[in-house]
Amino acid sequence: MSGTGEFLTGLGVREIPPATTPFDPGGAPVTLEGHLAQSAHLMAGLKISMACWMVAQESETRRKLEAAAGAGVSTVSGGGPFEISAAQGLIGPYLDLCADLGFTRIECAEGFSGVELSPPEVMAMASQRGLEAQFELGRKHGGPMSPSEARELIAQGHEWLDAGATSVVVEARESAEDVGMFDAEGALNTALAEQFAAAFSLERVIFEAPTKASQFALIDHFGPEVRLGNVLLEEVLRVEIYRRGLHSDAFGVEGLRPRSPDWQNSGR
Repeated sequence: MSGTGEFLTGLGVREIPPATTPFDPGGAPVTLEGHLAQSAHLMAGLKISMACWMVAQESETRRKLEAAAGAGVSTVSGGGPFEISAAQGLIGPYLDLCADLGFTRIECAEGFSGVELSPPEVMAMASQRGLEAQFELGRKHGGPMSPSEARELIAQGHEWLDAGATSVVVEARESAEDVGMFDAEGALNTALAEQFAAAFSLERVIFEAPTKASQFALIDHFGPEVRLGNVLLEEVLRVEIYRRGLHSDAFGVEGLRPRSPDWQNSGR
């Protein structure tokens, strides 16, 4: 055998479409370029997160977006700048800026402020500028969501999807503790996770999973095709070996362990 791809096939590792959307929290452009070089083929997208890209040197923000585009990776701006722009009455100029810089998509949210415009109104404004949109579900503050809140968020998510949003994102911030589907110790509420998966399908919901425990718990529960977001760039490869059963903690998990290799009894 020659090459890593052929060897992985021989090991029985299945091919998995890109399902991880990592985030850049304000690292150096050269660092992002390095991660794109080794991992772009594993990325379902890239979030340029928080408002860091707004206060960085604009030329370097453009460099990041150009690097992602050159690697064939779509980009999305974080939901925080959208909410702040909405609160300040500047959604239009914000969308103009995102389009000018070269973002593929914006993330809309109501995690800490209100948005007066309806989903169809926001989607129309985004579409006019050639932008896609996704919507983030859940509060950033105030603890884990309740079952009744989950039902309300599911209804809100359907409003955005019906208006043309590409997907919905379930909030977990940068900690996956005491927020969204995670309790104060970081344990995943699988019943809530199942509600979102059943309501939207695994193809249209992205679960934020910023920590090793949250990443592994979601992959263990839903399998390797689950879509994960808020993964640090330096953790992308760890997530992807876990999906493929190449991590020691995943090798014994049914549904993750590689299939029996064709060449295991070949004597090599």
